Amino acid sequence: MRPDDEGLRWLEQAEDDLRWAKHLRDAGGYGIACFLAQQVAEKALKALLYHQGEELVLGHSVRDLCERAAAAVPDIADKCQRWGALDGYYLPTRYPDALPGSIPARVYDERAASGAVDTAVEVVEAVREKMVLAGGPGRIEP
Repeated sequence: MRPDDEGLRWLEQAEDDLRWAKHLRDAGGYGIACFLAQQVAEKALKALLYHQGEELVLGHSVRDLCERAAAAVPDIADKCQRWGALDGYYLPTRYPDALPGSIPARVYDERAASGAVDTAVEVVEAVREKMVLAGGPGRIEP
């Protein structure tokens, strides 16, 4: 059995990563901000799954994690496709061979980074709200 605070630990890390994703976006590190936005959403959704009582949460797909969480929190189901768009930033934002003829530092721009970070903010806020409303041992105070 996972410790009661496992979901809280994952959410706290997601929130810290979100702070850095915003910083990177603002500093012009667009590709890495996009990648970190995907990581934020992944960690936030894992937080929710742990909070729901899962003992081992594997996988990196935001869409898949969202769909798993939506089984217990149906009102996020309509967000899984939009949030899942962050999955497109998991590999090509980091590896030059994922972008033939270019590199991530040249491909991603402020618009992409802002959209990715905004989506990550939405995921974190929704997860935080669901965890607070759920109450119980993993309750987060507002």
